[in-house]
Amino acid sequence: MNTTTGRIAQVMAHVRTQIHQRSLVTGARLPSVRAQAQLLKVSVSTVVEAYERLVAEGLILAKAGSGYYVQGSVAPLDLRQAGAPQDRAIDPLWISRQALEGDAQMLRPGCGWLPPQWLFEDGMRRALRTVARAEVDSLSEYATPLGLPPLRLLLARRMAAMGLEATPEQIVLTESGTQAIDLICRLFLQAGDTVLVDDPCYFNFHALLKAHRVKVVGVPYTEHGPDLQAFQAALLEHQPRLYVTNAGIHNPTGATLSPVVAHRLLKLIDGSDLVVVEDDIFADFELTAAARLSVFDGLERVIHIGSFSKTLSASVRVGYIAAKPEWLEALVDLKIATTFAGGRLAQELVWHALTDSGYRKHVEAMRVRLAQAMQIVVPKLQALGIEPWLLPSAGIFVWCRLPAGCDAAQVAQACLQQGLVLAPGNAFSLSQNAGDSLRFNVAQCLDERVFAVLARVLTASN
Repeated sequence: MNTTTGRIAQVMAHVRTQIHQRSLVTGARLPSVRAQAQLLKVSVSTVVEAYERLVAEGLILAKAGSGYYVQGSVAPLDLRQAGAPQDRAIDPLWISRQALEGDAQMLRPGCGWLPPQWLFEDGMRRALRTVARAEVDSLSEYATPLGLPPLRLLLARRMAAMGLEATPEQIVLTESGTQAIDLICRLFLQAGDTVLVDDPCYFNFHALLKAHRVKVVGVPYTEHGPDLQAFQAALLEHQPRLYVTNAGIHNPTGATLSPVVAHRLLKLIDGSDLVVVEDDIFADFELTAAARLSVFDGLERVIHIGSFSKTLSASVRVGYIAAKPEWLEALVDLKIATTFAGGRLAQELVWHALTDSGYRKHVEAMRVRLAQAMQIVVPKLQALGIEPWLLPSAGIFVWCRLPAGCDAAQVAQACLQQGLVLAPGNAFSLSQNAGDSLRFNVAQCLDERVFAVLARVLTASN
């Protein structure tokens, strides 16, 4: 924070404190700009800027020729009341609510993202500066229906590098990976349809599909992909419309799809009406690219989606869909109907960041750092009797079983009371057979307090 910005923040904090402490009540006139500047020993322009920002926040009101007045008193923020209720039932949204709404001191080994300092901060700052100097269209106009052409071209090239042939005209940019799935659900599903998911799978798949009022059927997930015998049985019995899965690194297990399972799965669905949605959000974490259903299928029955929140920034929301042309046209129409057009500014930022000369080195360093974290965290979990289901080849997740007799939901609730957010297994499992499991994010487990809290809770539960 530069000196000027710091002084503006100082003035704003001073005014807020006076309002919170009731030194200034509703309707009271603030000290004049000059008086406030003399009191706080800052420039008049600093006070003017601070007052105008408080006006923009709705805290004070400017009256022409009269001065600035308190528009309304605001009670001090009580962080104990700010977060999600800690005693709410552990459902597919519990982990997200606790991880997103907890205070800054909360430890989050159960969340699904990297710590802020692991992300491409320098590159994002360079992208912000570049876009700030761009033509006004980049700062003020809607994006085109398909999205920023240079970013779609870059995505097409990235897909070609892993063997997936898709033209830029087969790619539409979305507001996020979640919106990508939502648009696909809107296109293909009607209330009462059946959707297949992995068991376990990313918990937000459950929540999103529930919102579409469909029947969800889980297929057991193995170290090499979905259980094909169970998949075939579900296909015959339920005639599902969609199968939603992860590409590359599986969430939450960390497993990777084998080429053999991929080929056999595509043969199973040949001739059916099933459409596969392959979420490739963790692609940049891979050391060696795993099999992709979309590559083997050529986007005939598989739709490929992804986003950039895991490696660039969760604050800049951009996702994408790659699909065959007739599906893509319908998806673009739905995108316009539901969100009109995407955010051009966010798309410009992502494109500049991905084409930054430092991005490749950032990704390489991140992979090494994750591998080191995995080597550090897994033995510490094992020392507590928490055993990995498998040792992932890459990525941020390790899926673990607790010591015999421990209930993951109870452990998570007890840990939450000590400032630790965990990810209980049944939030990921449709069959609810993962009551003894937890998903750990190794990048969020490098604080020794994580293991101290786990040790206390596990000892108390035995």
